[in-house]
Amino acid sequence: MTESTTSEGWTTVDGVRLTVLVDDTDTWHHRPVYSEIVHRAHAAGLAGASVFRGEEGYGVHQLVHTTRLLSMADDLPVAVVIVDRAERVHAFLPRLAELGLEGLLTLEPVGILTFDGRGTPGTGPGTGTGTGTGGAHT
Repeated sequence: MTESTTSEGWTTVDGVRLTVLVDDTDTWHHRPVYSEIVHRAHAAGLAGASVFRGEEGYGVHQLVHTTRLLSMADDLPVAVVIVDRAERVHAFLPRLAELGLEGLLTLEPVGILTFDGRGTPGTGPGTGTGTGTGGAHT
């Protein structure tokens, strides 16, 4: 793990961004699967998770879904983005496997910037020392 602090008080920590792409109609025990993923990430103590709705897209079945046509306004793409340190995200992956996801998952390295607003570097989301959610919304 690499960590560096700038003279301005920002701390950069190595992390990963997990993106899970699913359909908005996918469910797990009568709950939207994207919501289940966010709640599992929260319960696992990950730094943050957010859901982004797509306007148009296609997946493995090669059928384009869009909000522009009422007849095809279902099965729209939804991206769940989770960011934390690599070891924490990797430890979370078995919780996703339990869901039997049919969507696409990607994992990319990121630099997590933290700043607590008081000039104390290294506190907050992704550093293991703060209580923030990194902008997660449920």
